[in-house]
Amino acid sequence: MASIPFLLSVILILVVGTNAGRIAIYWGQDGREVTLAQTCATGNYAFVNIAYLPTFGNGQNPQINLAGHCDPTTNGCTRFSSEIQSCQSSGIKVMLSIGGAVGSYSLSSTDDARQVATYLWNNFLGGQSSSRPLGAAVLDGIDFDIIRGTTQHWDELARFLSQFSKPGKKVYLTAAPQCPFPDAYMGAALKTGLFDYVWVQFFNNPLAQCQYSSGNLLDLVNSWKKWTAAIPATNFFLGLPASSDAARSGFIPAADLTSKVLPAIKGSAKYGGVMLWSKYYDDKTGYSSSIKSSV
Repeated sequence: MASIPFLLSVILILVVGTNAGRIAIYWGQDGREVTLAQTCATGNYAFVNIAYLPTFGNGQNPQINLAGHCDPTTNGCTRFSSEIQSCQSSGIKVMLSIGGAVGSYSLSSTDDARQVATYLWNNFLGGQSSSRPLGAAVLDGIDFDIIRGTTQHWDELARFLSQFSKPGKKVYLTAAPQCPFPDAYMGAALKTGLFDYVWVQFFNNPLAQCQYSSGNLLDLVNSWKKWTAAIPATNFFLGLPASSDAARSGFIPAADLTSKVLPAIKGSAKYGGVMLWSKYYDDKTGYSSSIKSSV
């Protein structure tokens, strides 16, 4: 018979996993937000995207940037290894997000995509390297937040990364395309069917008629249907700002989200939950806590 401490630990893991619901959060781009360990300890999130690796590809030396959290040039970000492992022990998937709005990244060729995939495997996933920026922790996968640079070879990067999956240790692939369909940068990659979770950014696209505004639900719902019908991914998440200050447009008050928007899309077989940008803004507003029971 299992010991009582063992049973209690199993129950704790199950409870945390259950309470986490289906909310994904971006962490790492504001030094004022709480720590990674504190983020996971809230029990609000099922996925944490560590943002960003904004420099890679085309012969560049890859460089992680976690804003004010640590200095990667002095190996200061390796201290997050134990926090990553703590998150994972609670059933939370921790991803490395590559790309972002500010950075220097592109893929120049198939071979470049292969080299970047190998770098990601050896330095953040299950491979071996003497210079792992986040230490020994093995992340669960790679999040594609590609909104600049080249439109080429992202599908090849996804294929190369997926080849590292092994029985018992899958390399998850996630993506954060903009809501205008098809996505200008990741359209081909998303069509591969290799992405497990897609959190579409239904914000910062006010002219594209794909986001919620002033009670207008139709544009968002029509865009949601287009995405879920056309892209062969397992789960889709509604990507939103956690505060009106977190984006130029697209913020949905929690009351509107829970009473109008979520009921309109949760019937979808591919509905997975809500993605929020970002932890700093969620700290300020408590948005995830206010919607968690409805997600």
